[in-house]
Amino acid sequence: MLSHFYARCLAAVTRGPDGDRLDRTFVGWTFVRAIFHNGWWLLASLYMVANAGLTPAELLIIASAQGIASFIFELPAGVLADAVSRKWAIVISHALMGIAMITTGLFPAFVPLLLSQMLYGISWTFSSGSDVAWITDELDQPDRMHHVLTRQARWQLAGAGAGMVLFGAVGALIDRPAGIVAAGVGMLLLGSFVALRFPERNFMPICTRRWRGAIGIFRRGVTLAARDRTILVLVAVTVLVNGAGDSFARIYPVKLVNVGLPGGGDGTLWFTGISITGFIAAALALRVVENRITSESGARGAMVLGGIAGVVSLTLFGLAPNLSIAIVALLVANGVAGPLVRTVTTIWVNRRTPSDVRATMHSFLAQAEYVGEIATAGVLAALAGLTGSSGAFVLTAALFAASALVVLAAGRDENKKTNVSG
Repeated sequence: MLSHFYARCLAAVTRGPDGDRLDRTFVGWTFVRAIFHNGWWLLASLYMVANAGLTPAELLIIASAQGIASFIFELPAGVLADAVSRKWAIVISHALMGIAMITTGLFPAFVPLLLSQMLYGISWTFSSGSDVAWITDELDQPDRMHHVLTRQARWQLAGAGAGMVLFGAVGALIDRPAGIVAAGVGMLLLGSFVALRFPERNFMPICTRRWRGAIGIFRRGVTLAARDRTILVLVAVTVLVNGAGDSFARIYPVKLVNVGLPGGGDGTLWFTGISITGFIAAALALRVVENRITSESGARGAMVLGGIAGVVSLTLFGLAPNLSIAIVALLVANGVAGPLVRTVTTIWVNRRTPSDVRATMHSFLAQAEYVGEIATAGVLAALAGLTGSSGAFVLTAALFAASALVVLAAGRDENKKTNVSG
């Protein structure tokens, strides 16, 4: 049933007048992966609070441990993708991810959930950057990539909404653990689609002296990251925004419950509706900026807008006295702030990176995410234990403010250099 379902979804997205086009296949795969991932996360985030009874501090400890495991594996996984295969790195990601998702639903206790979430984090290291590097090389049309990646982000949000509906219904009508396990099985099956249908014609693996070649890839990636000022700024923004966003995603269900989110099946339906509305808002925001981020000034403006939206929404959410205000703030945070900054960062870095180190560079960016997550989760765990969740939400807002200031300061410095050289 699951294999038939995702095959139909992929066919609906990839069908077009030119047949099974590569970019449509890529976007279709993203759409179906988002169904399983976000449907799983909807149920898992409630499952860890309602079924396993984890506290905010325990949730943030899990986030920090997941970040450490991901940080350790991220760069080796990126170098592997650049040296051996982007396609098979994605297949490995699906295998590990499916196992982690299934075990989450089978063992509702702190230690098993800690281990399964660490494996889940590791699984993403084999996919982060490999997917973008794969489509960039296989499509081989650099001038179209900002459209492809923006469309990928929109279809990912559409898949997230579909996953929320599908698995939210499973959680409400059957039970959460069953839905969690089903999503993991679906992710394993989707990995088989990648193995069978993703070509790899434009990638040249290292066939001899792979260890020496891998070290060379690593060195070239480090050199580019250190010398390119724009990439350095984007790395700093990634640390700040993902540290705030990932930690916020772990604990905001606690706030919703505290201000009146219903329990049981009704709570699942409410949570599903809120999440879907946020995805719709994010898709609209990305559609608005898609044609405005072809230049660096346009990309910078979109990132500043995302930072400002994060400051306002997260502060309002942390101080919200009732469910209505909390929902409005949450929609802005999840629908505008996070998606804008993350999508523009990916496009901008991809545009400035050569093919031979593309997956490695995206791995550097992902490592920056984990650094932010580890550092922020640790601080927020202590803060939540001392002041409750409201103080933690205000701190996440401050991180978004800092990201906007970093982008603005970098833009002023570049303008000054241009004026002086002129």
